[in-house]
Amino acid sequence: MVEPKGLRMRKYACKWYIRSALEYLKPPESITVSEWADKYRILDSKTSAEPGPWSNDRTPYLKGIMDEFTNYETEEIDFIKPTQVGGTEALLNMLGYVVQQDPSPTEIIYPTETLAESISSKRVQPMMMACEPLRKKYDENSPMLELNFTDMFIKIVGSNSPASLASFAAKYLFIDEIDKFPGASKKEADPVSLAEERSKTFRGRKIFKTSTPTLKTGHIWKAKESADVEKHYFIPCPHCGEFIELKFSNLKWPGKDKDLVDAYGIEAIKDRLDALEGDDSDGLNDADRAEFAFYVCQECGCVITDQQKQASVKKGRWEIVVQRTKFVKKVCFWINTLYSPFVRFSEIAKKFMEAKEDPDKLQNFVNSWLAEAWEDTKLKTSAELVLERQTELPEFIVPDWTKLLTGGVDVQENCLYWTIRAFGDYITSQNVAHGQAYSFSDVEQVMNMEYKTESGTPMIVNLALVDSGNDTDNVYDFCAINAEWALPCKGSNNPMQNHFKLSTVNKDSSKAYGMNLVIVDGGKYKDMIAGRMRKPNGRGSWMVYKGCDMEYAQQVTAEHKVNVKNGSKVRQEWVPKHSHADNHYLDAEVYALAAADTLHVRMLHLKDVPEEPKQQKAEQPPEETWIGQHESLENWL
Repeated sequence: MVEPKGLRMRKYACKWYIRSALEYLKPPESITVSEWADKYRILDSKTSAEPGPWSNDRTPYLKGIMDEFTNYETEEIDFIKPTQVGGTEALLNMLGYVVQQDPSPTEIIYPTETLAESISSKRVQPMMMACEPLRKKYDENSPMLELNFTDMFIKIVGSNSPASLASFAAKYLFIDEIDKFPGASKKEADPVSLAEERSKTFRGRKIFKTSTPTLKTGHIWKAKESADVEKHYFIPCPHCGEFIELKFSNLKWPGKDKDLVDAYGIEAIKDRLDALEGDDSDGLNDADRAEFAFYVCQECGCVITDQQKQASVKKGRWEIVVQRTKFVKKVCFWINTLYSPFVRFSEIAKKFMEAKEDPDKLQNFVNSWLAEAWEDTKLKTSAELVLERQTELPEFIVPDWTKLLTGGVDVQENCLYWTIRAFGDYITSQNVAHGQAYSFSDVEQVMNMEYKTESGTPMIVNLALVDSGNDTDNVYDFCAINAEWALPCKGSNNPMQNHFKLSTVNKDSSKAYGMNLVIVDGGKYKDMIAGRMRKPNGRGSWMVYKGCDMEYAQQVTAEHKVNVKNGSKVRQEWVPKHSHADNHYLDAEVYALAAADTLHVRMLHLKDVPEEPKQQKAEQPPEETWIGQHESLENWL
């Protein structure tokens, strides 16, 4: 170093305590989480298949997820993933970044306390010891679940310990395998809500959730549906250059006749298949053929091999596929096993072939390999199925086979949804009309209209059930005024033994005091609707009029029946397929079916059965007549 003229510099050794103070006051580096991992993270040989310095090039799709952590606008990051793509490693990189760059109270939550202890001893603490900047701050004598540092500490807890979750406030919250957490109990909220409540007081808080999905009612899938932005990973096709998302439907492998391989002209695979099938063995089974799996680009139709995929994944990027709001605070990332550098296409195809015949194995494949939620239901409906149930009759025309007309009204804060359904023998039914009203007088007018059958016979609504859950007083008054055709109804909070039961309005200040109140088990009627909707049009089917609108079809099928976890218990319930899905017409149809049930719709087919003629006594022969006339003792004597 050349000293400026006229300036003399004195050189001396800096004391250790001064150096320590200056080191402490030095501002953190201006780097992202992925840059920090590339510079400082060391993978332990005991827990990693590829020990040594971390490289973002090995799992390039994690880079965008980790760097979202340093976006000051983002408050929550959700990562829906299959197994073995590095989700836990991304979490550990974020954790190391926090310790070195922004020391703050931090909490990590695992499904159980036992797993928390295992992860702490085998993953978290070894990372602290392997990384020099973290090792200098770490207290090696820390308890297993409370890691102490010079300027912060990390609390590691299991979700099965509500007291631990509610007793610690944290700026940074990391939640791993969230779908394996228990549900809410009657005494406590669910663990995720408890933990999130404890981070509200910190400005600039960050919440990271990652999990392999289970059901659509699971925590991580709900987080996906409520995210402000959903991102998927796209890679450039090595042939056409278009960015594509890898999907399982485009993964192909040869069938029994090799036509698929012939179609794509893959000579190497064809030659190898010919050689194998020419052996004296029994030939190739499905699992053997899965070894020849390849990916077909959905844009150009060209074949992408495992080697080409690896190169393209490094050039990939995260793209927004769903954006629900302009101000983004909650970002969801989704990826499947097809992107993994550790798994070949053939392994995925083989796993599917092994699992496709076994529902339990297939669910594991869908969850752990495709990172998709499993729909655990046999009662699944769709808007397209409703439109398939259209008859040849237009709106307002009643089928000739009709014996009952019933109505259902779902009451909302700002409007009323109504439906009118025709019923015949064997609970055969068809929607005659439906709509949205803005006052009770509009509903009264619709329900009192005269509807004509195909042959011109006039019919009127026999009974309509009106939902009294909202605007109860007005509903009671409306039903009291129209008591000849209207009854109030209410959904049951718990499953009932029967589909419905009759109660009494006990509000003595109401005009409806003393009249019948129908308690409805909505779940049972939704089962009936879904089951009959799947029947082809005809006897016992659930049908709609010709020209039925899509909004009605979507609302009637807005729910599906899935397993719902309530504490330690699991039971099947009807729940909305998506957040904020409108299901008003479905509720109205439930009430219309319940109204028909109260009028004994199940017995309609018995009304037209002709009575059997009374058997006439056979004429007695002459000798028996003579005996009858002379059976007096006197005559015989």
